[in-house]
Amino acid sequence: MILKIVAYGIRADEKPYLNEWSKANPEVTVTSTGKLLDETTVDLAKEADGVVVYQQKPYTANVLNKLASYGVKNISLRNVGVDNIDATAVKQNGFKITNVPAYSPQAIAEFTVTELMRLLRNTKTFDRKIANGDLRWAPDVAEELNQMTVGVFATGRIGRAAIQIYRGFGAKIIAYDVFHNPELEKEGIYVDTPEELYAKSDVLSIHAPATKENEHMLNDEAFSKMKDGVYILNPARGTLVDTDALIRALDAGKVKGAALDVYEDEVGVFNTDFGSFDKIPDERLKNLLKRDNVLVTPHIAFYTKKAVHNMVWFAMDANKSLIETGNSDKLVKF
Repeated sequence: MILKIVAYGIRADEKPYLNEWSKANPEVTVTSTGKLLDETTVDLAKEADGVVVYQQKPYTANVLNKLASYGVKNISLRNVGVDNIDATAVKQNGFKITNVPAYSPQAIAEFTVTELMRLLRNTKTFDRKIANGDLRWAPDVAEELNQMTVGVFATGRIGRAAIQIYRGFGAKIIAYDVFHNPELEKEGIYVDTPEELYAKSDVLSIHAPATKENEHMLNDEAFSKMKDGVYILNPARGTLVDTDALIRALDAGKVKGAALDVYEDEVGVFNTDFGSFDKIPDERLKNLLKRDNVLVTPHIAFYTKKAVHNMVWFAMDANKSLIETGNSDKLVKF
C-alpha cells in the first residue's frame, strides 16, 4: 500500500534531506509545500495519511478540525515545542502527535556558550569601534569564564550538553531542575530553588521548555534576587523572559549583558527581512538590538546541517510509524 504524507513549511535547506528520505522510502508518496499549515493550506492534506509540519504560528482548532474531517489524525512536528497546538482539539479529534525532542542538543549548547564568550569579550563593542576606525583596547576589558559560576536552569539534553562545554572552560557549575539527572545528582551540583540559583550565579543559562507555570519566570522579582552584573542567556523560549523587566534590569545595571536567541514576540518578526533596521516593527526589540551588551539572534541556535537533517528525517520517520503502527517513540501526550 502506498502511503501519502504532506510536508508543510519545507524550506530550501530542508528540501535535500526530504528528497533523500523520499528516495529511501519509495512506499511513501511525499507532497511538499513551502507554505505553513493554516486555514488556507489545510486542503492540501485531503486524502493524506499524515502531515509533517513546522511553524511558530498556532495550530488552531479550526485547522485541526478540518484535518480531522479529512480523516488525517497523524501529525509530526519537525520541532520540539507543542505549546502552540490547541490541546482541546487534539483530544477531541483523537490526533496522534509526535515531535523531535532532540535534533541536536549540542548545536544549541555550542551556540549558547559562543554567545556568552562574545558578551564576556565585548565583541559587539569592538566590532562597532573598529568599524569607526577606533583600534584602542580600553576601557572594554574582558572577563574570564573560568573565574565565574554558571547557573544552568534545566538539565535536559541541551542543559547537560551546555554543562560539558562550560566545564571545558573551567567554570564552576550549579544547576536547578525539578527533575534531577542521576549523574549530576551524584556530583552535587543541584541547588534547591530557582532563587538560590539566581543568588549564586554570575551567568544564568536557561534551557527550560515553555509552560504556563514558567511564563515570565525571569521578571522583576527574579532579577532583584540575582547578583549585580549577571549575564543572562536564553536560547530556550521567549516567553521565559519578561522583556520589559529585562530592559529595566539592563538599564539599572543589574544585568550586565544578555544573549537572546528567542524573544516573546518573535512570531512574524524573526525569520523576516524588513529591508532596514528602521522598518522592524517592534520597538522593544529594537531597544535591545541597539545595545552593545545585548546579543539578539533570530532563533538560530538550532540551525546546523546536522540539526536540519535530523528534524526532517526524525519527523518523517515518526509520521510513517504513526501511519503504519499507530505508535512512535516520539509520541507526545496531551
